[in-house]
Amino acid sequence: MSTTTTSVSSTPGSTPPLFGDGHGKYRILLLGNSGKRSTTGRELAAILGVPSIGARAGRAPSPEELKAKVGATLGEAGGSWVADGDYRTKLGNFVLDKTTDVVWLDPPLALYFPRILLRTILRLLRIEAPCSPGCPERFSEVLFSKDSILWWCLTHHRSNRERNQERMAEIGIGCGTRRRMRRLGGWGEERRVWLESVKELAKGE
Repeated sequence: MSTTTTSVSSTPGSTPPLFGDGHGKYRILLLGNSGKRSTTGRELAAILGVPSIGARAGRAPSPEELKAKVGATLGEAGGSWVADGDYRTKLGNFVLDKTTDVVWLDPPLALYFPRILLRTILRLLRIEAPCSPGCPERFSEVLFSKDSILWWCLTHHRSNRERNQERMAEIGIGCGTRRRMRRLGGWGEERRVWLESVKELAKGE
């Protein structure tokens, strides 16, 4: 599969930065193999004044319990939320079908991996807080476990891009029938411009 993907930017007269449901509600799913995803989720939630739901909120022993937990978390958000993470492996389209907007963060591996590496080292040295409260990371987990975020980013970068390219073909703005998914690629400028557009959108509401 080709790795060429068209980015969709928000310029005056084109598509809005977010669609929403037409009644002031935004249910946004952030996708991507990027360490910038959780940061973007928090920034976006703060701009819109909606709850931010991290990927780690979607963990449970079984698919049934996971579905119930995620469903309850989304329901408690009051109709608007920013969800960070890909729940499709265990839940299929359960979260995706509830969205008004899907945003794929797709920066180059060379941009985001060094940042993830630095933050991981800072957490190991207890300079930064752990990803999950009360669950500090250990060197053995980070360096030798296949569940390590470093290992995951390196081994899933390509497959993650291919999976999201397929989603773009289905629901991407300008190319799908249920068009609500956009890609933000490049080295950061496209993401910055898009967030500024969201700020302007929020001011007008």
